[in-house]
Amino acid sequence: METITLEQLLKAVHGSLLGEFSDLKFPVAQVDTDSRTIHRGALFIPLVGDRFDGHAYIGSALESGAAGCLSAREWDSYLPGKFYVKVEDTQKALRDLAVWYKGRFNIPCIGVTGSVGKTTAKDMLAAVLGVQYKVLKTEGNFNNNIGLPLTLLKLNSSHQVAVLEMGMDGPGQIDYLADIVQPDVGVITNIGDAHIELLGSRENILRAKCELLPHIKEGGTIILNGDDALLAGLRGKTCVPAVFCGQSMDCDYRAQPMGGDGVSHIHCRLITPRMDREVKIPALGEHMIYPALISAAVGERFGLTPDQIEEGISQFVPTRMRMNILHREAGITILDDTYNANPQSMRAAISVLADSHGGYKAAILGDMLELGPFAPALHTGVGEYLGEVQIDCLIAVGQMAEYIAQGARDAGVSQVIQCRDREEAKAVLPQVLCPDCTVLVKASRGMKLEEITARLLELTAEV
Repeated sequence: METITLEQLLKAVHGSLLGEFSDLKFPVAQVDTDSRTIHRGALFIPLVGDRFDGHAYIGSALESGAAGCLSAREWDSYLPGKFYVKVEDTQKALRDLAVWYKGRFNIPCIGVTGSVGKTTAKDMLAAVLGVQYKVLKTEGNFNNNIGLPLTLLKLNSSHQVAVLEMGMDGPGQIDYLADIVQPDVGVITNIGDAHIELLGSRENILRAKCELLPHIKEGGTIILNGDDALLAGLRGKTCVPAVFCGQSMDCDYRAQPMGGDGVSHIHCRLITPRMDREVKIPALGEHMIYPALISAAVGERFGLTPDQIEEGISQFVPTRMRMNILHREAGITILDDTYNANPQSMRAAISVLADSHGGYKAAILGDMLELGPFAPALHTGVGEYLGEVQIDCLIAVGQMAEYIAQGARDAGVSQVIQCRDREEAKAVLPQVLCPDCTVLVKASRGMKLEEITARLLELTAEV
């Protein structure tokens, strides 16, 4: 964050000073929302949730070095030398500050959402645009109504473009986030079953994702997955020009998968208005053609050459726990995809496992959350898919994973081990580890199966 003054802060958040502090030129160059990780001189913003109230930590934040704070209430006393800014709502103030601060930088923004693959698309977009531009991108899970404003507050005068991921857990959230971003280019990767418990149908998920469209700037573009039936149905119906990416012949940007080594990369032929060439994507799974196509479409819009686009794709590195390929001794490979899961991403990950070169293929799969009444059937379908692609072993972890286990048994998976929790699963890991094996670990974020990955690393040696 570049330094602003207290006077500018007051204007941005529509706030007023409390207490005796009066230096309007006081500099602010950092914003923190967690009192446990305060930076000296920072502005502390106490957020309020269903089960917490950050106002209770204002005192400790100021004593830990924060220069001042926002507050939605007045106090009986104020620490000397600290500023207190009264606002109506601290989360709204964070949003207002981010919008005001973003307005100081005349750079284009790309807003990325979708049920599956938005983080991968964001990372590959940043890699491609990074060949020519200084890019600010969303880090980790900072894709919600708190994380996105905090990401924008990291902008500085060196940045030339921002690639911002927008997550969703219900209707209205994409509208909220897109209104902050006001993107020049929007991206919807696909429409899947994630959050179907809250939204009830894929059609409702489509409507929620399309809240992005009205916020795209005039002269902007929306980039859509042309192989997704619901998104393809938007052809000719969007309020800004649409570009479609996919394998189908009527897509503006097309890709043809051309295999790979089953270890570290795939090849595909990219066909765009300005290029037709084979490129190497440093990741596994045919689904990786979609972030490559999206990146090519955005790259061409921003003036990159075919060579630069290919170079950027080759520099792609996935976010931690997003299909990270971990090579161990004795030919053992661990596919760490533990960040999150839904039925579409589960199948994509299982396809990667099936296409791997391991002589023995095991899947350690946990519950997929937020699927509501659809959960039993969707979990069963994942188990059946394991049998279709001839996976050798399943360790199913969790309550809903029982349905994965049953589907796998019914589909002919020869070894199925059912575990109530992570600790039970850790105990049986030696049963699936053998030379020349590939092990996939995947579940929804709440299952915390990264602990399983950590245990697998303890049981194996680094190459």
